[in-house]
Amino acid sequence: LQHHHTACLVQSIRLKTQGPVEQYGLKRFSTAEATVILRENGKMREKTLTMDTLNPQVKAVEYAVRGPIVTKAGDIERGLQQGQKHPFTEVIKANIGDSHAMGQKPITFLRQVVALCSFPELLNSSSFPEDAKQRARRILQGCGGQSLGSYSASQGVDCIRQDVAVYIEQRDKGVPADWDNIYLTTGASDGISILKMLVSGQGRSRSGVMIPIPQYPLYSAAISELEAVQINYYLDEDNCWALDINELHRAYQAAKEHCHPRVICIINPGNPTGQVQSRKCIEDVLHFAYEENLFVMSDEVYQDNVYSPDLQFHSFKKVLYEMGPEYFNTVELASFHSTSKGYSGECGFRGGYMEVLNLDLEVKAQLVKLLSVRLCPPVSGQAAMDVIVNPPLPHEPSYLQFHKEKSAVLGALAEKAQVTEQTLNTVPGIKCNPVQGAMYAFPRIFIPPRAVEEAKSLGMSPDMMYCLRLLEETGICLVPGSGFGQREGTYHFRMTILPTTEKLKVLLEKLRDFHIKFLKEYASLEEPKR
Repeated sequence: LQHHHTACLVQSIRLKTQGPVEQYGLKRFSTAEATVILRENGKMREKTLTMDTLNPQVKAVEYAVRGPIVTKAGDIERGLQQGQKHPFTEVIKANIGDSHAMGQKPITFLRQVVALCSFPELLNSSSFPEDAKQRARRILQGCGGQSLGSYSASQGVDCIRQDVAVYIEQRDKGVPADWDNIYLTTGASDGISILKMLVSGQGRSRSGVMIPIPQYPLYSAAISELEAVQINYYLDEDNCWALDINELHRAYQAAKEHCHPRVICIINPGNPTGQVQSRKCIEDVLHFAYEENLFVMSDEVYQDNVYSPDLQFHSFKKVLYEMGPEYFNTVELASFHSTSKGYSGECGFRGGYMEVLNLDLEVKAQLVKLLSVRLCPPVSGQAAMDVIVNPPLPHEPSYLQFHKEKSAVLGALAEKAQVTEQTLNTVPGIKCNPVQGAMYAFPRIFIPPRAVEEAKSLGMSPDMMYCLRLLEETGICLVPGSGFGQREGTYHFRMTILPTTEKLKVLLEKLRDFHIKFLKEYASLEEPKR
């Protein structure tokens, strides 16, 4: 009888939610009303995907750069647009390295080439310089049907891969580069997926991945998703976030007790820490990887972002080559670059490449297979990447404007790096290392014990509470250091140096006032540590 009753009920609801029911003198139910009736009768269909059935590795993934603080900032921003009152008139987002969103203008030549590739009819226009047209024609000839809308090979358009190889040879002062080792990617993030090939085993034989702490959360997220073992090695904050070879040995030996370390990741210049590693440091890392048989992943997306005049970028590949054939012909190395950073800041194009050295030939075929699953990176992003590696030459018509725009962007970033460091170091309870490169400052902040206890009672990390309060009281959106990793008992935040100089100065002034007020609010007998 119960079954019959339910069947009749469901049939009645179907009649009243589908078709012309008025002719039967019946009331039409909305979908919501029908849902309520079914739920009340215990026959509501359960969802297949719930938090209980969700892949646990997905739940383990965290990405602080777009975490709860950023969600809250978006809510506040929408509220401001709707007339809600706050103690500020705008949200200043300094949480992510998105140059154009912060007001940076596109590089003219790059946009010209991509525009010509996207709309080839413009090749007949006198408004575009000949060097931009020449590059666009070459790219289009490498595309199926001479259209950016066609799929490319999974590794990318051949002529662009060739241009990347030439760029690497020139950057590394003649170190040979084989374009067959070049794989175009959907931003550098896509290249990090090579980790999939390096994770295997169970228990103590499970693959371990060594990552710097602080780190860019993409790495910890990928490790969680793949169920690999994260091995933390700590950068030396007291030495401008340098990499200490003794710390690598400590982390490696400790990890061997519970996993099989197989990979070491390095970010140079550093994100979030803004340091530029010395050549000696890089050589130490490569020697360590050689001795311990580790695969090296070198994130070099900020290679154009070096601001300290006494420092320079050294690619891991160049240093490996200079260490001699025994190293250069054996150490497996994947290095990454992107259109998103540097001077172009073209995050939305999702262009990038990785170069992979010394890969086993059979494994190389497996890599191509893996890449073929996602068909190909966006071809427009590939075209943008081509301009990064094949910019105007001194004899070409676009060179002067290109050089002027590039120098202006990098010069402004260098100035803002210095302003950020100097200003933060005038604030009691904040200590900021020199921003030598990349796009971020990662200062250490003193949080009074009373504030630490309050944060714990709220179930959040102290620097999360700090950044949340900062957002709610000033409209400044930063990322707490806990999202990147930090030594126990220390607290930080990451901020970009990308806002315009005027807005950056406003941000730093508001931050200073907030921090002093925060210290007074939670004042105790303990003095702030400088």
